[in-house]
Amino acid sequence: MKFHLVSGSSAMILLLALNLAFAQPESSKAIENCETAVAETVRRMRGASAQELHFAAAKRSLLPAQDDETSVRGEGRYSGRTSGSHGFTYSCAYNAKTATTSGVMFRETGDRTQAEVAWQPDLTFVSPEACEAASAAELKQKFPRVARIAFGSDSRRLSPAADTHTSSLAGLGAVQRAPGMQAVPFNYRCEIDNRDGRIVSVQTSP
Repeated sequence: MKFHLVSGSSAMILLLALNLAFAQPESSKAIENCETAVAETVRRMRGASAQELHFAAAKRSLLPAQDDETSVRGEGRYSGRTSGSHGFTYSCAYNAKTATTSGVMFRETGDRTQAEVAWQPDLTFVSPEACEAASAAELKQKFPRVARIAFGSDSRRLSPAADTHTSSLAGLGAVQRAPGMQAVPFNYRCEIDNRDGRIVSVQTSP
């Protein structure tokens, strides 16, 4: 029987290769579970507008988080028959020990139609903070034990409303409906009176 000595550098390369081989199945599970959870969230929040959904493999990244968790981030697009195509970014955490996902978030990247580009709103009295405060108040009515509400400022999108005197401000966030529960994504929309900044109406989902 012959034995071959392995140099220190060769042993290190071999160890890294073995670690990578064992890590690949867990990475695949993290990607599969997280992107499934993200797809379910997009379809739940966008309905018929998200009939087709694709993830960009080249934009995907995995990072070790705390304990047995892996953080998955990336980009994708969804589209419907009449809604056009919309880009989004997403993030999610996968726990290898429990095989569960948490912290699922997606943000639209702000693709705009030509009509929205041409529209020039009067921002004199428009206050995103007032809209978010009204949305938070509605969420607290829905979930009296709410523990935390977070808004994604980069997801805000202003568009013309049906009434020529109002604008529609929409965005995304995450809400922890009670202490100990995992945060879930929500979207919100406010109709704002352009003349004085008054919040005409507010809707949140869920």
